[in-house]
Amino acid sequence: MSSFPLELSRISRRFKQGDAYLHVLEAVSLSLTPGKLTVLVGPSGSGKSTLLNIAGLLESPNSGEVWINGKNVTKLSETHRTAFRRKNIGFIFQVHRLLPEFNALENIVIPQMINGLVRSSAENRAIQLLKMVNLENRKLHRPGQLSGGEQQRVSIARALSNAPAILLADEPTGNLDPATASDVFGYLKQIVYASNTAALIVTHNMKIAAEMDEMLEMRNGEIVKVMG
Repeated sequence: MSSFPLELSRISRRFKQGDAYLHVLEAVSLSLTPGKLTVLVGPSGSGKSTLLNIAGLLESPNSGEVWINGKNVTKLSETHRTAFRRKNIGFIFQVHRLLPEFNALENIVIPQMINGLVRSSAENRAIQLLKMVNLENRKLHRPGQLSGGEQQRVSIARALSNAPAILLADEPTGNLDPATASDVFGYLKQIVYASNTAALIVTHNMKIAAEMDEMLEMRNGEIVKVMG
């Protein structure tokens, strides 16, 4: 049994291409610690997004184990994976994926209500999270009325709305200019530390990567620890 919020043990993933197999991940292992930001870097095609998808229960490995909060979730059914993911994992993507017809507050309230929280409690938590990303005064604005950086800050708050143990982010500032990207990462760090969440972030931004607590590099489907 793992004592980490997330532990990947000897994860391998391959895809069939014609008569051959493309080996994307080769016996990869890693663990995340609460309140710590781990960044994953490496060239395109090195397996970063595949590893993130497996960690987030969006994809299954060919071999190896995925442990979340002490539970082996590798072989859960799709229904149980969805329910487990909703309660334990928050996602931030390069494209914010906010619901355009709802305002910032509602975009953070809705995932909580889907998870069973009553609206009043969901709104209180949403306001707290918006304060943490300095957007309380924009809570009634719809995504189209927010800047790119503001939209991504809302997506950070939304990802943490159900108090997940794990936060996974795939190029969360890839569409932002350098100054805005740095600003958004500042808020991301602040909220991860405050909520004691374990975070795994994929990015090509080496300047920002160097500011994280731990840096891992993917090379040919394997992980090399670079920093931390």
